[in-house]
Amino acid sequence: MLREMNGKPLIGLVYEAVRTSPLLENVIIATDSEEIFDVCRTRGWNVQITSSTHRSGTERVHEISTRESADVYINVQGDEPMIRPEHISALLGVMENPEAQVGTLMTPAAEEDISNPNAVKAIADLNGRALYFSRSTVPYDRDGTRPRYFKHLGIYAYRRTALDSFVSLPESSLEKSERLEQLRFLENGIPIYVGQTLHDSIGVDTEEDLLRVIELLRPG
Repeated sequence: MLREMNGKPLIGLVYEAVRTSPLLENVIIATDSEEIFDVCRTRGWNVQITSSTHRSGTERVHEISTRESADVYINVQGDEPMIRPEHISALLGVMENPEAQVGTLMTPAAEEDISNPNAVKAIADLNGRALYFSRSTVPYDRDGTRPRYFKHLGIYAYRRTALDSFVSLPESSLEKSERLEQLRFLENGIPIYVGQTLHDSIGVDTEEDLLRVIELLRPG
């Protein structure tokens, strides 16, 4: 999170990108790292320290929700420097549906992402509810029909009741297998509503991702 990209730590790029959205009342960096906390505080970024026992970002957002009141909580993962206001707007559009307790986004997958396990694939039904998320290439193209593939983006929206439910449930078997926290909701029958966006994003999971994003964000 503190690797510099074009002169700023990765976490700072994400924070400043999220703050460009005019739709958010408050933006908070939530971390259990004293080092990250000190860097953020020195630079004047709004940061709160959280428990080191959290196993996922959703659990960390839940802790924030116990002391910050909001209609909707948006979780942007700290490794998403290409997040933009259009992502926030699209996600809040999903949450305009009063039935949506959890929302997220997907975008048409680039060819190189279809078989990349670090690019999570998303499948939704015709009503915009998630059927599954996987690091595998899903759906499987048995007969060579070239189905449409969608990549899941690392941004979520929750209502407080959904966060309370999440932390009350044990880690699910699918969640453990794929290492995807959102599967805890699906495995326990809590629907995730999925919006579509044409604006891709790259989560920085590897050194290759880091170099790719640095090049894409290079001024000029």
